[in-house]
Amino acid sequence: MTAIFSKIVRFLREVKIEMKRVNWLTRREVINYTLLILIVSIATGIYLGGLDLFFQWILSKFVL
Repeated sequence: MTAIFSKIVRFLREVKIEMKRVNWLTRREVINYTLLILIVSIATGIYLGGLDLFFQWILSKFVL
């Protein structure tokens, strides 16, 4: 039982060391990337919505 406990403790210590080595983004970078993702998502939604309306119109005029 103590072998398992010591392995868990060693693992958690190694995790703590690795987390200090991580190159974290700055607050400004996180905000910029979040805004970029929102803008791209909204633009993609508008584009796909426009295509959907266009194909609906085509189908209603010429096929149905």
